[in-house]
Amino acid sequence: MAVVGAGGTGGYYGGALARAGNHVTMIARGPHLAAIRANGLQVNSVLLGDF
Repeated sequence: MAVVGAGGTGGYYGGALARAGNHVTMIARGPHLAAIRANGLQVNSVLLGDF
């Protein structure tokens, strides 16, 4: 699966899909790409928990 845009919404859905065992490719650019490269992707969710 591919998620185009790794901002708040794309990061949430991409992370949830990956957590469920799917192979996910996320496409990002600019500040979001720099942040993901530096810190990885972290999701904080009331519904799904933090991962």
